[in-house]
Amino acid sequence: MPRETPPQELVDLADARSAARRALDWETADRLKGEIEAAGWRVIDAASLYTLERAAPPDVDEGSRVRYGSSASVPSRLEESQTGTATAVLLAEDDPEDLARAIRALVEHAPDGTQLVVVANAPGDAQAAALTDLEAAEPGAPGVATEVVWTSVRLGAAAAWNAGIRRAIAPLVVLVAPGTEPRADVIGPIVAALEDDTVAVAGPVGLVTDDLRRYDEAGADATDVHAIGGAVIGFRRADYVARGPLDEHFVVADSLDAWWSLVLRDPWLDDGEPDADDPQDPADVVVDLADLPTPRRAVQVHAEIIRHERTGAAPANERLAKKARYRLLKYYATRRDLLAR
Repeated sequence: MPRETPPQELVDLADARSAARRALDWETADRLKGEIEAAGWRVIDAASLYTLERAAPPDVDEGSRVRYGSSASVPSRLEESQTGTATAVLLAEDDPEDLARAIRALVEHAPDGTQLVVVANAPGDAQAAALTDLEAAEPGAPGVATEVVWTSVRLGAAAAWNAGIRRAIAPLVVLVAPGTEPRADVIGPIVAALEDDTVAVAGPVGLVTDDLRRYDEAGADATDVHAIGGAVIGFRRADYVARGPLDEHFVVADSLDAWWSLVLRDPWLDDGEPDADDPQDPADVVVDLADLPTPRRAVQVHAEIIRHERTGAAPANERLAKKARYRLLKYYATRRDLLAR
């Protein structure tokens, strides 16, 4: 997408701000910067020069459809009354068969009262055509409703999930990652696990760790684990409202599942998410375990899934994966209370 030309009135504000900076009039410069940011733009300074960029890509109104430039632009239903059983959120990018396979499985096995939300994350042409057909068709099972959320640009992993979660109407949210094919009902066991108030997160792929640095998949017979793998991960919508949204610094999916599981389990978070930049945050200090309340649980449920290799998926970005891992460690590397199982 070509870079958008800023409106002339914002250029005039930015020029005035630049002049105020040269005059060391910081109060005026800060006020003008605030006006620019309030209009949805940001100033990037480079010595005596500047550039103006959209704070987020713009939404694109196509008449019958809006493509959203950011997760925050998606109209939220999280303040509405909860209804139904669970909301399953899926991401669609460039592999129509991968999405179709997952939807067929969910429609066949999901309990009544399931809402399917598909995030059309700037999909390729073939995927976009398939999603247009999906919007025009009934899903084919009683009690299952489908909605497609379109983006104008390719969002990062956490941002794309946030865009879908904002449309959730059910009390439970289940994220179904690309490449995952349920072979039986995976939502029902997650719903059953989350009926227990001591459980914060559930799914069919458990993760365990000895040191909060390296996470391995749990054995098939495990129940209580440290985190839930991102193939299928379920949690309460109310917990997302209180502890979310997902941190959009996680541009790739790496480490996002472990981080979000620990956020959901974290007994120090009565509301809001931990601040990774706050030196007083519990992630930044070594604590006496006896002083901490008991963490909520992560539970591995027993439901058969297949994880397919994704056709045409972009190669792993090692730099972004490393940044995501460091962010996980920043939050939780010292929280040994969360090693309880």
